[in-house]
Amino acid sequence: MRTTAQAKDGDFFISDWLRNRNTVKYLGIWESIYNPLFNYGEFAVIKSQAGLNSYKISVKDWVEKTNAIGLKATAGRYGGTYAHPDIAFEFGMWISPHFKIYLIKEFQRLKDEENDRLKLNWGLQRTLAKVNYHIHTDAIKENLIPSEITKQQANSVYASEADILNVALFGMTAKQWRDTNPDKKGNIRDYTIIEQLVVLSNMESINALLIQQDLPQNERLIQLNKVAVTQMKSLVENKAVKKLK
Repeated sequence: MRTTAQAKDGDFFISDWLRNRNTVKYLGIWESIYNPLFNYGEFAVIKSQAGLNSYKISVKDWVEKTNAIGLKATAGRYGGTYAHPDIAFEFGMWISPHFKIYLIKEFQRLKDEENDRLKLNWGLQRTLAKVNYHIHTDAIKENLIPSEITKQQANSVYASEADILNVALFGMTAKQWRDTNPDKKGNIRDYTIIEQLVVLSNMESINALLIQQDLPQNERLIQLNKVAVTQMKSLVENKAVKKLK
């Protein structure tokens, strides 16, 4: 960006701007951020003299002494002083209060536009989150809610009451789970979620009552499976249970 030095109330030369102590500080901070080859020794000397009546420096001297990259002066027909936009804006605000006000208002306008876009994006994200929640809920239902047991499962004889509960809720015995998951340690119940643990606890109580009623094993399995299906459908959408996670 080419830096001009013309203002309504008179001509301000860039060398006058460079004499300003605040200008030197600003340029030094900018160069320290963007210029790894900046000469801090020479900069310290210039900074100590900035603001004095006897102090004067040109862009060419500034660049040669400090190895600055933010300003550049060229000679010739198309020559002039060129500056990085950050520095050109600083110069513009120094020579013109009108420009400073314009720059501030433009910055505010851009921030308002950005905020409007963010609000729109946030609204879109909330909408997508709601859609994804329903997709996630459907996935939970599909994968966690037990299937109705088959006739073969109902007619099988199970070695323990624990396996009856496992088949009713998980669709398989502990041994079948171990055979299916040889790389996992522990047992099937070590990998349950809160909803399944709640249902399992309820099923244990219900199974105890069914045993007291002398129901055959296969009938108890069918009853317990119905309980598992019904309760899991209810619990996967229960907000109180979600708070426990």
